[in-house]
Amino acid sequence: MKKVYGSASEALDGLLSDGMLIAAGGFGLCGIPELLIDAIVASGVKNLTVASNNAGVDDFGLGKLLATRQIKKMMSSYVGENAEFMRQYLSGELELEFNPQGTLAERMRAGGAGIPGFYTQTGVGTQIAEGKEVKVFNGKEYILEEGIFADLAIVKAWKADTTGNCVFRKTARNFNPPAAMCGKVCVLEVEEIVEPGALDPDHIHLPGIYVHRIIKGEHEKRIEQRTVRKREEA
Repeated sequence: MKKVYGSASEALDGLLSDGMLIAAGGFGLCGIPELLIDAIVASGVKNLTVASNNAGVDDFGLGKLLATRQIKKMMSSYVGENAEFMRQYLSGELELEFNPQGTLAERMRAGGAGIPGFYTQTGVGTQIAEGKEVKVFNGKEYILEEGIFADLAIVKAWKADTTGNCVFRKTARNFNPPAAMCGKVCVLEVEEIVEPGALDPDHIHLPGIYVHRIIKGEHEKRIEQRTVRKREEA
């Protein structure tokens, strides 16, 4: 089965439709599937619901899809660093389903494991719990959260073999694996593709069974807020 495609647009061919739910990997500006996001922007698909830790910044990552008004709803845990996100939400142009960070990651992981829902203490007694089922275990209240089952997952890894076994680096490992797991179809972009057997099995973070299509490309290494010491006087 062919998994390696020549470009992001080729890898997404036949997968995009208006109103779909997309799970996107990445943490801040780390591990963002930027090439796939650019291809989604170019496709013109609209009314998207996107589950992602955050929405990038104004001119990078999912911020590009916000700028073109292609996202209808965000399912996120962190909404800072993006002025357009804030503007659209406060003006009522963008729906927001706010999730505690661990809850969002677990909702994705649960979806990937075929688990429709789970109970958690996180959010009990807050606005997060409004409208959700509450159950008591060992004298403590828990709220029901639903697993995320996305139509499409877009993720970025450091290295993968041609069958989709892949390795993430450092912070990029936070949300990319669970996002990849919860998609009916997962498209992966990587910095390097190797042949099967080249990766140590003990180093693989996500097995290829979750990955359906792969692209390789050049990526921009961004830092959200660069903080440096002032040069000492000579």
